[in-house]
Amino acid sequence: MSFVNLSNIRVSYDGKQNILEDLNISMEKGELVSLLGPSGCGKTTTLRVIAGLISPNDGSFILDDQELVKVPVHKRNFGMVFQSYALFPHLTISENVAFGLKLRKEKKETVDKKVAEMLEICGLGHLGERYPKQLSGGQRQRVALARALVIEPKLLLLDEPLSNLDAKLRVQMRIEIKRIQQQLGITTVFVTHDQEECFSISDKVAVMNNGVIEQYDTPEKIYRSPKTKFVAQFIGFENFFSVKHLEESRYQTDSVVIETDVSSAPVSELVATIRPEDIEIASAAQENLVEGQVEVRTFLGKSYQYEVATSLGKFLVNGTDKQIYEAGDTIVLHFPKEKIVLLEDK
Repeated sequence: MSFVNLSNIRVSYDGKQNILEDLNISMEKGELVSLLGPSGCGKTTTLRVIAGLISPNDGSFILDDQELVKVPVHKRNFGMVFQSYALFPHLTISENVAFGLKLRKEKKETVDKKVAEMLEICGLGHLGERYPKQLSGGQRQRVALARALVIEPKLLLLDEPLSNLDAKLRVQMRIEIKRIQQQLGITTVFVTHDQEECFSISDKVAVMNNGVIEQYDTPEKIYRSPKTKFVAQFIGFENFFSVKHLEESRYQTDSVVIETDVSSAPVSELVATIRPEDIEIASAAQENLVEGQVEVRTFLGKSYQYEVATSLGKFLVNGTDKQIYEAGDTIVLHFPKEKIVLLEDK
């Protein structure tokens, strides 16, 4: 059995509408798993169920072979980092980090040793005597992380921990979080709505929508092979068109037959998608060619992007600066069969 198992979790606040519905997820020891999705999808509720702040209506939560659904928060030995840091302004950095250890009434020598070690791991060794107001946002986030980790938790829970930081600092801090998580080998659940952020540091990602997990896999597999239209849209696919399954790897659109590398599909009517950078302009290919007219051109710095009207609909297409097209130009688009992804339309 996996280290963490949530099985058939259901949460309903009013007894009518389920916030989480038959949610199942498992995690191996030492993994960093992200819960990804838009606001209201249920990711924070899932984290609160794990933390013990919400009791599910149904289902079980097993960690290291122990059922925890009815175990109170203070007995779960989890570390949690909040979006707002939640540091004590009147305590020094060392005192903030030591807070959980002192609640456990550990010996002063033990507390001092563990706090010093954790401050070093989190890059705060020289800041122990300062107060939170004297630190930058990134440093305060490290203090919150150190305080959560110093108690040696079985599970680390991170609730949108980087959302209050500017873009450059977010990139730096996500690298630090991954470094510290790998160094300590701690199983971690990370909640975010930022797909780039979670893909960069996660071992597994659960993409959530309306209280259910639509796809749970590695970042690479989700990026290359989303399973549903919702997942594809959320991670950045922008071109979609309907197809019907004919035979083997052949699919019929309204105007052309599309060849793919997918030999079979679970249903006959599907949605196909392809990224703008994967569509080729004026290709010498013999299959999957669609003629279209350029409607809008935008400059992306290293390349150009075109909005092209075709018989399949409008497509965003990236082109190089070697050949620049104007609005009104007719061009031929090639859809490489290995780049087309078939999706369930939900």
